[in-house]
Amino acid sequence: MGWFKLFCFLGGFVFIHLVHGQNQSGFISIDCGSPANSNYSEAFTGINYISDAAFIDTGISQKISAINKGSFQQVWNLRSFPEGIRNCYNISITQGTKYLIRGTFLYGNYDGLSKLPQFDIHLGVNMWDTINITVMSLYFFTELIHVPYQNYLQICLVNTGLGMPFISAIELRPLNSSTYVSNFGSLALSYRVDVGSGTAYRYPDDVYDRIWLPYSENNWTNLSTSDTVTTNNSYKIPSVVMSTASTPINVSAPLKLSWYTGNATSEYYICMYFSEVVKLKANQSRSLNITVNGKHAYGPFTPKYLETFKVYSKSILEIAPKYDILISKIENSTLPPIINAVEVYSVIDLSQSRTDKQDVDAVTNIKSTYALQRNWEGDPCLPRAYSWAGLNCSYDSIKPSRVTSLNLSSSGLTGVISTNISNLVMLQYLDLSNNSLTGSVPDFLSQLQNLRVLNLEKNQLTGTVPTGLIEKSKNNSLLLSVDANLNVCGSGSCKNKNNIVVPVVASVGGLLILSLIVAAVLWGLRRKQKDENKAESNIQTMTIESLESIQQHFTFADLIRITNNFERILGKGGFGNVYHGYINDTQVAVKVLSLSSAQGFQQFQAEVKLLMRVHRNLTTLVGYCYEGTNMGLAYEYMANGDLDAHLSGKNANILSWETRLNIAMDAAQGLEYLHHGCKPPIIHRDVKTTNILLNENLQAKLADFGLSKIFPTDGDTQVSTLSHVAGTPRYLDPEYSITYKLTEKSDVYSFGIALLKIITGRPVIERSHENTHISQWVRIMLDKGDIQNIVDPRLHGDFNANSAWKAIEIAMVCVSSTSTNRPPMSEVVVKLKECLTSELAERGDESNYSVEMVNMNMITKLNPLAR
Repeated sequence: MGWFKLFCFLGGFVFIHLVHGQNQSGFISIDCGSPANSNYSEAFTGINYISDAAFIDTGISQKISAINKGSFQQVWNLRSFPEGIRNCYNISITQGTKYLIRGTFLYGNYDGLSKLPQFDIHLGVNMWDTINITVMSLYFFTELIHVPYQNYLQICLVNTGLGMPFISAIELRPLNSSTYVSNFGSLALSYRVDVGSGTAYRYPDDVYDRIWLPYSENNWTNLSTSDTVTTNNSYKIPSVVMSTASTPINVSAPLKLSWYTGNATSEYYICMYFSEVVKLKANQSRSLNITVNGKHAYGPFTPKYLETFKVYSKSILEIAPKYDILISKIENSTLPPIINAVEVYSVIDLSQSRTDKQDVDAVTNIKSTYALQRNWEGDPCLPRAYSWAGLNCSYDSIKPSRVTSLNLSSSGLTGVISTNISNLVMLQYLDLSNNSLTGSVPDFLSQLQNLRVLNLEKNQLTGTVPTGLIEKSKNNSLLLSVDANLNVCGSGSCKNKNNIVVPVVASVGGLLILSLIVAAVLWGLRRKQKDENKAESNIQTMTIESLESIQQHFTFADLIRITNNFERILGKGGFGNVYHGYINDTQVAVKVLSLSSAQGFQQFQAEVKLLMRVHRNLTTLVGYCYEGTNMGLAYEYMANGDLDAHLSGKNANILSWETRLNIAMDAAQGLEYLHHGCKPPIIHRDVKTTNILLNENLQAKLADFGLSKIFPTDGDTQVSTLSHVAGTPRYLDPEYSITYKLTEKSDVYSFGIALLKIITGRPVIERSHENTHISQWVRIMLDKGDIQNIVDPRLHGDFNANSAWKAIEIAMVCVSSTSTNRPPMSEVVVKLKECLTSELAERGDESNYSVEMVNMNMITKLNPLAR
């Protein structure tokens, strides 16, 4: 049977009925995309429709093309959603009422693109259905029977990357509570057919506005009556539907109804309706049995003349990939079997609990108070893949989710700090920095028992910081930052200008401990490293001889011994081969100059000069060999090799999303140090995944500084390379390639390409006839809103969508074609830190992000100088 195709769309069927007065009490009929405040009575059904403008703040109103207009006015307009992954309607309803909920979709080539989309529809935090538009001019619908346990519904359209979501109409119809009872879950309509009919029917013929589509088979005979068929039960099946029926042409054969589930885990309920529509003679009889997949289900029974009889499966049908329902006459029946109408429903679990109501109300009110221009749609925390940007939650299989982190930094906030924040009682992390907030620091913040990080810096706050916050900062239970405000004081008088800044992490233990906290923030939130960089007031020109006082000097014979006669090659580069070796019991990597390398000696000198001066997030130089033409460099050994090998697909150990963010952070910090921590600054010139090495803990360090350039010290921001462009073509800044003007933004571009590769796991150039560059591919996917297919599919969706979107945004702005549009590496580090914080908070790893908010002014003062 081709039921599914019939049931998906309504086009091609004629709806016939007389429009007459019917009770629409409780009906909610929304014409999506129609002008605000508009309403009308639809001509064919008499149903009263209103605009959707009062139920949603996002989306664009559109009109379908005139050639594709159907009969019903409610599908002439639609609302499309080009922005955001999830967009939601909020509809007030009567709590506890059983509703028929229907979404209707008619594409009608409204955008002139003739591209048929596929997207998802959610009911609140739960997946409802996938909408796959396959015909431009036909309209599709999806339908639920559901009992809401709140006084509102959220119907959300979700972009899955396969086309822009849209919706034409939303309809809710209250049902009798005794109808469509399931033992578990809600019911999603699979099929509803009027057997033996040639016409489709809905309201007002059906008082519940169910849509009945005509159905018959070639080997069936259609029967009908012009008399009224009564229905005395709460289902109220229309007489016009029950007045037609079918029987098999072969009077000895059964009526067979079959459908494939497409999902062997689906559970189904079935309703079958019977009425005798033929006045039987005294010697005629019609008695029936029903079997499902060969098992007796009901019977024998005899349909009554002009009376509706319902057979409803009170328990779930046994799970199967296909269902065969046979309606057969019993042995002494003189007439073949009959059926008038059928409904089939699959069971759908919509029971996932939403975020705690107090938290939902709080963040919703915060959004309203500050008129935040964010795509905060649907539930704040759920589904986890679509949780609100700037917000992290706790997740429990039993308890409702709670908001634990709120980051509204740089969000244009004005006015006082909202009292709604006090209702987020599980809040651990609050960042309101870099806004225009006024007034005093409220005392209710000290009442948030779980708060561990509070950043209020760079606002226009005044007055005294509450004693409770000061005490918490002193006993190390709160990291507090209120720097760069108008006049914020610690406990006591505000008259003394020296009191303006509240000590951050006061009494933590002095500069050493503070340095460790700063390092933890900057170096990935997960590591504590000592500050190995010492200030120097005057950088002298390096000579090879000056190496002897700083690093070990090896003879070439030493290199042979260290590498066991160059036994094991780790890799190859423009400088030469890299070999594995041992110095005492310490593993090292040894680069040996190839005599055939034209640039070998220059690269040797450049790399030695650089690694004499810097140390952080860069591979450490252990020693060197310089004996005539025999030159080599011994580095710390990076046990996990280069990053490229881990992303190539050949490595069985797939890097997790959190690990990828940590690696990106390490590499970004290395570049930031070159650009801003070294005096004068340094440009790497060859940033790529093969030059990012990983140690045994998967900590990343930048390597291969043979092409690096030092900025001049006269304030210039670019270096001319005299018509010689160096670097790896796939990672090369296109602006540098044209102008030969090298800037730090050239490194930013290359890092952006590396970051895209970290995110996607794809090669930089796709090996196909198109030779698509990774940045072009990501732009195409972004146009589709397809984040799931941008992130490396080997992760199987195990990542926080918010952090993934942020990482992609960072990478794409880094690869801007114009260097002025690229951020400095210091900003990239900050943004990656936000990504990592979001991911760690998502996984409930409080210890790893509790040091996030130290005073950034102090960090600036502690920036390492060249060694």
